[in-house]
Amino acid sequence: MRQVIVLLVVLCVCDGVKFGQLCQGNPSNRRRTSDRYGQGHYGASRGGRLHKGVDIECSDGSVVYAPFDVTLHGKLTVYTDRSKAAINEGINLRGEGHCFKLFYVRPDKTTGSVRKGERIGTMLPMQSVYPGITSHVHVQMCDKSDPTAMIF
Repeated sequence: MRQVIVLLVVLCVCDGVKFGQLCQGNPSNRRRTSDRYGQGHYGASRGGRLHKGVDIECSDGSVVYAPFDVTLHGKLTVYTDRSKAAINEGINLRGEGHCFKLFYVRPDKTTGSVRKGERIGTMLPMQSVYPGITSHVHVQMCDKSDPTAMIF
């Protein structure tokens, strides 16, 4: 009796999707490092929980751009706490096979398509809610996986 061994090789082929510039004034998508409110990398400690996104530095009032060709899938509410109403907006996006969210952005529109580098909204006034924080756009995948490789 002859035995046949089948070897199944699974290769991870990364799709190579990389963010273009997300925020006016930050062409390299510089990540928020450390401030009195914490750090901006994926998995950073947030007290009893972990940060499930990546924070990209963005000055209050700056233009936010589509990081690649995307379809807009509606506005989102970030917080239930009314004291954070000034920054309680964001947008759901899909593109290049990915679903993700941008927090702290007032979208110009909430449906339709936007090309890479086109304006999608404005950074909200984070300093009014968190004085002294490094103002930023929070990028979060819909499945809460790590978006780092797509951004940097």
